[in-house]
Amino acid sequence: MNARREDRRARTLLTPEGLALPITLAPRASRAGALIIDVMIIVFSLVAIPLLLALIVDGLFDDSPLARANVDDRVAEFLGILAILFAFFTWYGYFLVQELGPRGATLGKRMVGIRIAARGGARLTPEAVIARNLLRDIEIFYPLITLFVLLVVARNEAPIGILGWVMTGWFLLFLLFPFFNRDSLRAGDIVAGTWVVERPRTRLAKVLSVEGATKGASDVTGVRYAFGEAELSIYGEKELQTLERMLRESPPEALAAVHETICRKIGWDPGAGDERAFLEAYYAQLRNRLEADLRFGKRKADKFA
Repeated sequence: MNARREDRRARTLLTPEGLALPITLAPRASRAGALIIDVMIIVFSLVAIPLLLALIVDGLFDDSPLARANVDDRVAEFLGILAILFAFFTWYGYFLVQELGPRGATLGKRMVGIRIAARGGARLTPEAVIARNLLRDIEIFYPLITLFVLLVVARNEAPIGILGWVMTGWFLLFLLFPFFNRDSLRAGDIVAGTWVVERPRTRLAKVLSVEGATKGASDVTGVRYAFGEAELSIYGEKELQTLERMLRESPPEALAAVHETICRKIGWDPGAGDERAFLEAYYAQLRNRLEADLRFGKRKADKFA
């Protein structure tokens, strides 16, 4: 049953280099869990940090002109403006900064093992991340806040009319939106051209069995493939994991395309007939280089790092 569900979530992502990369869409439960974690982190920050600062200020400036009781209205208004700006940048900056990073994921997404990706295979753009996060407010948080306010109004026995039903319908429409398309896309994903996928392990996976590949000797032609620092520095962990999956799963035609792409990137003549030996040698030597760098605290997440 689990394998069948994963098959339904299996997709192919076409990278800018023209490689077909198999990916798995994130389950809806993981996406919901990540959002709950992120919102809890943000709310905690919005409550705890101002409270902590207020306690520090009270402790430092007690019985002085800067004590809370001695602050005049203009200073209080200025501090209120700063609090609003802090809340704004915390709410939107939390998502934007992390999702525009090399991992493409917030803390909540990283905890449940998912990330966002551009459906076209290109890098995520600031425009796409901003669009999907602004749409999240329209889809979920604005109707929720409005419903909360209407509940408070209703408790005071004030009439709210049909607005409550409109807000409930608005909220349910966007909440259930991912259940009515095969890729489980939110409205924000459709507008931004993104989807949410399961994140590959950041730890280097178990090494492939490539006998003699570290030295680069080909069993087919006898050619010894040895790559220099400049040729190995082009790619990082993400590309290594992609190459590993393709060596495990992809047919010879796909490996030939990968071989040609890597040769073009490092300035080699691609040739033909020995693609797998070349790729195994490049994989093994790139892996050795990345693992050596990790031992010295250096990490190259991907080719853009």
